Amino acid sequence: MTVVGPFGLSVRDQALEADVQAGLAAVEEGLLEATKSEVPFITEAAQHLVRAGGKRFRPLLVMLAARFGDPYAPGIVPSAVVVELTHLATLYHDDVMDEAAVRRGVPSANTRWGNSVAVLTGDFLFARASQILADLGPEAVRVQAVAFERLVTGQILETAGPQDGRDPVDHYLDVLGGKTGSLVAVSCRFGAMMSGADETVVDVLTQYGERLGVAFQLADDVLDIASDSHESGKTPGTDLREGIATLPVLRLRERAARLGLAEDVALCELLDSDLTDDERHAEALRRLRAHPALDQARRDTVRYAEEARAALAPLRDGAAKAALMELCDAVVHRAG
Repeated sequence: MTVVGPFGLSVRDQALEADVQAGLAAVEEGLLEATKSEVPFITEAAQHLVRAGGKRFRPLLVMLAARFGDPYAPGIVPSAVVVELTHLATLYHDDVMDEAAVRRGVPSANTRWGNSVAVLTGDFLFARASQILADLGPEAVRVQAVAFERLVTGQILETAGPQDGRDPVDHYLDVLGGKTGSLVAVSCRFGAMMSGADETVVDVLTQYGERLGVAFQLADDVLDIASDSHESGKTPGTDLREGIATLPVLRLRERAARLGLAEDVALCELLDSDLTDDERHAEALRRLRAHPALDQARRDTVRYAEEARAALAPLRDGAAKAALMELCDAVVHRAG
């Protein structure tokens, strides 16, 4: 058994493992090339998160989806570079919005250079992704544009919050479909599309990616509460401190409204207080980690991962399908 990609994904087929490793290495070279500028400072800022590492989850999905067509087709590696550049750009912007101090175990770009540089560096990465995309053809441009619109819409909806009468959990899951599911779905779509796979296969893999992307983000929500900074690569409870209600908090509020238990109401009141205070923040994390709402969020993660697995049923059996199915398990494992 060998290990490749994020979360210790096991690949039991040596040919697949070799091809995926080679593909990811080519993506890494492509990322470094795409983030070079004639201005040394821009290169330094643009490569800040590239060199910090990361799971390369989206490029891995491009490589695995490409196995259902010609895995050596010329558009596969560039499309993987595009989705990762887009993802990296959103991280620069997210860290500004969240005022995050750490990303991938290193100081965030906004901490190191300020918000203006971080935002503009994200824009630079979007521009470089667009240049690469233009060479992949108009259909690839269209697919990416639709996904990017969904991504931005999801971020706006998260910022605006649910409309009156809308269930907050349903609203949040729609937000995640846009913010995270859209780009993960495109990763699978690009891999299949660039490999020349049948359109039915492209659609199946896109649906799989959408569900897996939501499961992936839900696992992140759980990790933000349950993990330490060594595991997650960023400061635990960042969303709590910024007053962003992720799924564990939403499940807590839902339970408090339904049952009216004093301890649930008290925890909600704590979360509504000023969590920039370190002691309050630590207390909120401690109590959430022991609360049934965190387990409910884990069950929600499992549900989306199982839906992703079920979506793969029409695909032919083989090493690539097995690896995609194992990614569902790996995402759930992250959430405990």
